[in-house]
Formats: sequence, C-alpha cells, structure tokens
Amino acid sequence: MAFSLALRIDQLTPGQPELLGFVLASSAAAALLTAPLSGMLSDRTRSRWGRRRPFTLGGVVVGIAAVPALILADDVLTLALAWVVCAVGFGTASSSVRNFQADYLAPAQRGKVVGLASLTTQVAPVLGILLAGTLVQNVAFLFAVPASLGAACLLVFVVLVPEPSSRDRVVERPLSLTGIIRSYGFSPRRQPDFAWLWLGRFVVFSGLTMTTSYTTFFYAQRLDLSVAEVAAILAVTSMLSIVSLGTGSLGSGWLSDRLGRRRPFVAIGGLTSACGCILSATATDLPLLLTGSFMMSLGVAMFTTASAAIGLDVLPERDAQAGRFMAITMFAQRIPAVIVPLISPALLAVPGGPESGNFAVLYITAGLLLACGSGTIAVMVRGVR
Repeated sequence: MAFSLALRIDQLTPGQPELLGFVLASSAAAALLTAPLSGMLSDRTRSRWGRRRPFTLGGVVVGIAAVPALILADDVLTLALAWVVCAVGFGTASSSVRNFQADYLAPAQRGKVVGLASLTTQVAPVLGILLAGTLVQNVAFLFAVPASLGAACLLVFVVLVPEPSSRDRVVERPLSLTGIIRSYGFSPRRQPDFAWLWLGRFVVFSGLTMTTSYTTFFYAQRLDLSVAEVAAILAVTSMLSIVSLGTGSLGSGWLSDRLGRRRPFVAIGGLTSACGCILSATATDLPLLLTGSFMMSLGVAMFTTASAAIGLDVLPERDAQAGRFMAITMFAQRIPAVIVPLISPALLAVPGGPESGNFAVLYITAGLLLACGSGTIAVMVRGVR
C-alpha cells in the first residue's frame, strides 16, 4: 500500500500524489462499512468449522480475486475499485483472526500475544517494502507476489488452528435491519473505558495515517529523488524499523503483562512517536530522516501493543458480541484512513512549503495528534492500570 499503489498512481497520472489519498480513503470507507457486518455475522455463524474460520477463507478468496484488476488497471478509477475489493477481502480475513484472539486469549497472556501479533502486522509491511524494491520493474509481480504470500499465510491459519464447532450455538435475537444499524455504534455512557480507549486510538491513528500515507512522496521531496528511486531509501528505513518494532512490540507487551500496568506504555509510546514526527518535519538529510523514522516506529509499536491489550481488557459483551465490538474497535483505525487522506492535501497546500507539498505542517500536525491521543488513554481509561 505504501509503495505499490504510490508507484502505480505515479505511472497512471504522474505528478498527482493527492490521488493516492482518494484511493486509500475509498478502500478504507468500504472496510468501515463491511467490518461490523462481517463481525456480527461471524458472531452468529453456526458451522462445524466454527464462527471465525469461514470468514478467513472467504476473505482470502475475495482479496485474491481483485489482484488481476490491480495489475491491469489503465486508469485511477479502475485501480481504486480493485483496491476496494482487495482491501475488503483481506480486511475481513484479518479481522476474523483478531476475533479469534478476543474469543480465546487469556487475560494474563494478552500483552505478550498482542505484542507478537502487533510485531507481525508491523514487520510484515516492512518486509513487503523490501520485497517491492526487488519487484519494482514488474507490476504483475509487485501486486501478485505479496497477495499470494498473504493468502498462503492465512490459509495456513485456517488449516492448522482448530476452532470448536458452532453448530449448536444459540442466537438470542434474530437478525434485523434495525439490529444491523445499531451494531455500528455503542453507548459511551454504559462503556466509558471502551469509549475513551476508542477516542484515543482514533486521534493517534489520525496522526499516524498522515505520515504513512505520504511516506514515499515525503522522502522523494526531502532527498530530491524520483518516486521509483525512493524504494532504496524505504529499504533502509524498513530494516531499521524491524529493530524498533521488535523492541517496542515485544518489550511493551511482555512488560505490561509482567508489571500489570499498560497505561504507562501507551503514554511513552505516544510521546516517542510524536517526537519522531517533529524531528522528521524539520529533517533535510538522510540521517535525521532515519532517526525520526526509527523513533516513530518504536513509539507506534509500543502504543499499538499496549492499547490493543487494553482493548481486549475492556471489551464489552465478550461472550456474545466479541466480533461486533472488535470491529468497532477497528473503527478507530479505519475512520482516520477514510477522512485523513482527504484532509491531508489541505495541510500539504499550506503556504510556505515547497511546490510538491508542505510536509513540515503535515508531520507536525501528526505529532500533536499522536501525543494528544495517547495522553487521553493514559489519563482517562480507568478500568486498567
């Protein structure tokens, strides 16, 4: 997503990086609409395969089916439509895996396991960027190889991870249109900890989306490189981030379980990533850009792991509606993915920056959001230490 789509858009419409925001926003909006529905349906699914695995397999099939259109698209609209289908498919599959964690993960293991899960979800894009650098000359391989690897890993999960049959599960209320509409929301008054956690994650991921959506174009501007040439720089930052992501995810996950305290890791992670954003905003050479990137990835890994573990701790109605509330939790990431790419062009257009965009304003704004969102969770969520 960070490199392949940017490169494809640059091939189809050179000199219009803002179109990447519209493509990403479209796919995020589709995922936003479908995630609670698939979560609610999986909560109600009765099959000998269990509730979650049918949605893992179905999501893989839909995601893979869209890959040829990504490769063959000859305009941005076709590319956007194909990416919407691909994102919904693989998003449904990955959501089913998260729902599996909510169903079966013991409280004493949540920090460690979420840390490992966060590490994989953050290191995998790093490896994807490294892989993309070797496939940059072949558009077909650029999309087909990562999608095939993702599908293979998800299918391994379907085959090897057992889930009890849900054929005898009792569904208390029949499915209705009103129930579907209500499933997209919750009561902050009845679930205050969940509400504050959601708000804090929403603010943090708004800031994070500002930076991740435009990394390729940001580096191209600051280092005076073409978009294709940025692949080599992204490879370096990716290798460094493996260290920071591993340290942040595994360290904060293990320590939060060990100490029985999660909120301090949320605060420290948010402030570290915010400082990385501010440093990147003022950086004009590669060493400072690499330092800022390292700090951002370290802080984001700490925050993501600790806040996800808190999310499992305060998840409402776990037994009957875990899939629904896990989808609502993910809204905090998916709504920013819809609105931030549409807002970011306005920040890039603030006077005083280079012709290709005022990335200093974008990154400073992102840093402030990261600090505010993590502080909200650390101060306001009372149900965990």
